[in-house]
Amino acid sequence: MSSNMDRNSTAILPMNATPMTRRQVLERSGLGLGSLALWSLLMEDGLVRAKESEGLPVPIDPNGPIDPKGRAKSVIFLFMAGGPSHIDTFDPKPELTRLDGQETPESIQKLFKRTATMGNGTRKLMACPFEFKQRGESGLPVSSLLPHTAEHVDDLCIIRSMQHDTIIHVPGQYMLTTGTIVGDRPSLGAWSVYGLGSDNKDLPGFVLLGEAPRPAYGAGFLPAQYQGTKIVDPRQGIPNIRLPKTVSETRRREQLGLIDRFNRRHLERLGETDLELEARIRSYELSFRMQANSPAAFAIDGESVKTKELYGLHDGTAAPVGAQCLLARRLVERGVRFVQIWVDGWDSHSNLKGGHESCAARSDRPVAGLLADLKQRGLLDSTLVVWGGEFGRTPGAEGGNGRDHSPGGFTIWLAGGGAKGGQIIGETDAVGYTAIDRPIHPNSLHATILHALGVDQTAVSFVHNGRKEIPTFVESDVVHDVFA
Repeated sequence: MSSNMDRNSTAILPMNATPMTRRQVLERSGLGLGSLALWSLLMEDGLVRAKESEGLPVPIDPNGPIDPKGRAKSVIFLFMAGGPSHIDTFDPKPELTRLDGQETPESIQKLFKRTATMGNGTRKLMACPFEFKQRGESGLPVSSLLPHTAEHVDDLCIIRSMQHDTIIHVPGQYMLTTGTIVGDRPSLGAWSVYGLGSDNKDLPGFVLLGEAPRPAYGAGFLPAQYQGTKIVDPRQGIPNIRLPKTVSETRRREQLGLIDRFNRRHLERLGETDLELEARIRSYELSFRMQANSPAAFAIDGESVKTKELYGLHDGTAAPVGAQCLLARRLVERGVRFVQIWVDGWDSHSNLKGGHESCAARSDRPVAGLLADLKQRGLLDSTLVVWGGEFGRTPGAEGGNGRDHSPGGFTIWLAGGGAKGGQIIGETDAVGYTAIDRPIHPNSLHATILHALGVDQTAVSFVHNGRKEIPTFVESDVVHDVFA
């Protein structure tokens, strides 16, 4: 029996039962290859869903746990790689200004968990080089570093108490995208598409825009078809998707039909489920549909001048991230489930002011443009936007005018998708080293994002190496205050 079981139940064989091969199951259930073609059509129409464990289709239960009940239909995760400083963006610390140049008070050092923040607690404190102002009707403070995002503060639910215990970039990035530091688990985007599918059969359900380590958008132990599709240049779209000029769509369809017949014949000879091969078969089908239909999704140059300016496409500095954000809107508008945008450069060990100003110049206007565009199109209610990096930065100075990594307490914000804007959740200490109220682990953040999509973290599962794996690794608290 395959160790990979249905996401919603666990099959148990009697002690004296003889496991059947996939082919035997097909024969005994009356599902020949002709019937499978019918099931394939029903799956595309949303009437059945495939059991990944057995390669067999099962009817979709409209009241089942994998049916979306949340406000959000899609997620856009704006990942600020490198670690933006929370105390220089969304978590002002007047005490840090007062103690500028002094040692961290003993009373605050006692709060440290045994992480890197403890070793850095002896460094002299450095005041924030930016000015904080209360913004919007909610009066939430945002620094002058992000003036465009600050205009949307009433839509932001700001979590100031994110916390984990790794100080290294890549493991931290894995933590925020997969739930552990190892990098061998499915990313949150992969789990989202595995649990919910996608509303557009002609585009990938999960898209990465930018450069990221593969596990951050990978499928892990899930079937390969759930891995994110990486797009570096929004205007070029999906790499290698365009047909050569000498090949017609009819000819390509014939080629894929022949490949499919060979693969199916090989699958029958195996006499068992081969998830990688089945994923490859599906990828060929998706590739053909994308060749015919995806160019329209990536035609961002056809947007109005006003829309392009909203995203900063007229600004050479902001244009690259602006194009990614604009494409993200176009993708969720077309039913793509999960879009992850990777904006790096936030790792400011020296010259924090200059380094963060450079990153803000690239991303602030595009992020604000995305929020404004989603809202004016009526898409913000159904799209959960998440902003943040793998950790924050220390109040203690490094190299005189920089900051080190700080996972003990940092900020992430959410907007749309049912999240209540204009509120703050959690708190860090007086200078911003560690969370002292409502510490929230990335696993809880993932549970909260899934909840917004209507997914119960324990109802979606995959058995791997004898363990029933769930998207959050371990059952974690949903931060219900986000939706209060």
